[in-house]
Amino acid sequence: MIVSESKALTLCALEMASITRKGSLMNSTSTSFMDKLQLFMEEKILPAATKFSDQRHMASIRDGMTLLIPLTIIGGIAIVLAIPPVPATLEGTNFFFQFLLNWKAVATANITTLLIPYNLTIGIISIYVVAGISYRLAKSYNLDAINNMVSALFVFLAVAAYPANDGVFSTSQLGATSMFTAMIIALVVVEINRFFIEKKISIKMPDSVPPNVSAPFNVLIPVIFNIVFFIVLNTICFNVVGGGLPTLVYKVFQPFISVAGSLPSILVINFLMTTFWFFGIHGANMVSVVTSPITTAALALNADAYARGVQLPAIYAGAVNSVFGNWITYTAMLIVMLMFAKSAQMKSVAKVATAPTMFNINEPMIFGIPTVLNVFTYIPLIICSILNFSITYFLMQANIIGRFFVTLPFTVPDPLQAFLATMDWKTIPLWFALLVMDCFIVFPFLQTYDKQLLKNERKD
Repeated sequence: MIVSESKALTLCALEMASITRKGSLMNSTSTSFMDKLQLFMEEKILPAATKFSDQRHMASIRDGMTLLIPLTIIGGIAIVLAIPPVPATLEGTNFFFQFLLNWKAVATANITTLLIPYNLTIGIISIYVVAGISYRLAKSYNLDAINNMVSALFVFLAVAAYPANDGVFSTSQLGATSMFTAMIIALVVVEINRFFIEKKISIKMPDSVPPNVSAPFNVLIPVIFNIVFFIVLNTICFNVVGGGLPTLVYKVFQPFISVAGSLPSILVINFLMTTFWFFGIHGANMVSVVTSPITTAALALNADAYARGVQLPAIYAGAVNSVFGNWITYTAMLIVMLMFAKSAQMKSVAKVATAPTMFNINEPMIFGIPTVLNVFTYIPLIICSILNFSITYFLMQANIIGRFFVTLPFTVPDPLQAFLATMDWKTIPLWFALLVMDCFIVFPFLQTYDKQLLKNERKD
């Protein structure tokens, strides 16, 4: 679902929840704990969270990173085709094994060609990062987006892809390790361009010159300033830390990436997302500003490690938190509702939500049950998110199951996505085992809620 649609659904759910709360306050002499908590969320937390998520620079990072999804999908598919997960000891004892061996033989013979999409997507992902973010930020200021994007690309390439003594450009710093440098340059270059344009420090062409011709000259002076500033800064970094600006930024952000990818941090993120959803706030949108750069960079690092045949470094990468998180729990809820629900509301929601839930579209469940202000769904969602990802995390940490290095469309069914994103068949039985566990966890909560709905329906 695109961001605008998600926000619309969030606002609708929040408005419904607010109406419910206000009605309960009018009909009761005392304010319950839940009313107070929701009021606190609406008056204190929601404005702050929305302001942070919609802050111009944060929104530009979020929306700019969204543009990378098709490229990471293409790059991920290419690397799997080029380097199939076929053990060296495999023998063609049956048709399937022989197919795998033939695939590996063809891939080995054509690996250079097959890796072209990977090398031009995930291999140089930072180029697309700086392009996407600078474009979005310039658009938010109503600046000429194309020229600002080109300016940011020019500056970034001057810093990260400078030619060696033989005149050959290096691509070693255009991948995942330079993503945070790309973000910084994209934001700073556009802000400097905006400052120069607002202060009218630019080349003014006559009014008779067409806008598409005069626009590049508006950013000419700020581009000159940007290129000189960043080249000087890059040179200083070389002299001080022995590496350029991308090296310095990566060293600064590396501890933050490690902490953000730790199990406690991920569980906190899951708790916040589920809690936001409980109060009708789109949890994924709230945290994606922070999580998307981390999971995308980790995915690219894993893909690079897979291409080099070494251990994949990151657990918190790609869509792992969704595939092995509450996507499983919503499927478990659907199964329980289909098998045991007796109320008309639960039965109707289950029928409508069956097809969407199979393709990870959970909005019919979220707004149909609903999960907003519903402790009977909030508690099991929290419990399952903790158990699901903790189990997955420890298994990945112990190298029992593979780690994510491929991005797929979010509508790919969960078990298939778990396998294709890791190319490890063991992720499929793990997913189904977690599904069974979640069914047992959610059953008593949904059964109690179903009895309440059935009782109310009989009164009516």
